[in-house]
Amino acid sequence: MTERTRALVPVRQEDAEVLAALGREIWEEHYTSLLGPEQVAYMVEKFQSAPAVRRQMQEEGYRYWFFTVDGQRAGYVGVQPRQDGSLYLSKLYVAAPYRGLGLSRLALDFLTDLCRREGLSRIWLTVNKYNSGSIAAYEALGMTRTREQTADIGGGFVMDDYIYEIPVPEKENGQ
Repeated sequence: MTERTRALVPVRQEDAEVLAALGREIWEEHYTSLLGPEQVAYMVEKFQSAPAVRRQMQEEGYRYWFFTVDGQRAGYVGVQPRQDGSLYLSKLYVAAPYRGLGLSRLALDFLTDLCRREGLSRIWLTVNKYNSGSIAAYEALGMTRTREQTADIGGGFVMDDYIYEIPVPEKENGQ
């Protein structure tokens, strides 16, 4: 088996439409059975659409990167540094054909280095309580469940989530 080239590539404002299309594809495939088509459509429009991504980047301090595998877009990561010194990992989505290739580990290593450079002490995220595959992946990465929350997101929908986090250790000498 040949080694596949994996990378994170910065998303630019003009990439918002491409990111949104990829997000819709991933969300419809992965989340419809978990949340139902109505909530998926609502959440995609509210949080993953091109206007939402542009707003997040322009007004809310979000940064995005595409995962690429052998030059093909395979998913994306979106983060937001917070005032409390943490990094909110808002989005980590991998298209079905690229799952199991270590992209989540690639992202966590990249974000850990980002946190060290920017003086952030931990990475945290929310994950649906019934999203067992993602929960298993986060736990395999060393993340710990710290609490749970239910958030009203409008449209008659809620997000029923666990909060996972991982501390960012200071870089050891020589590493």
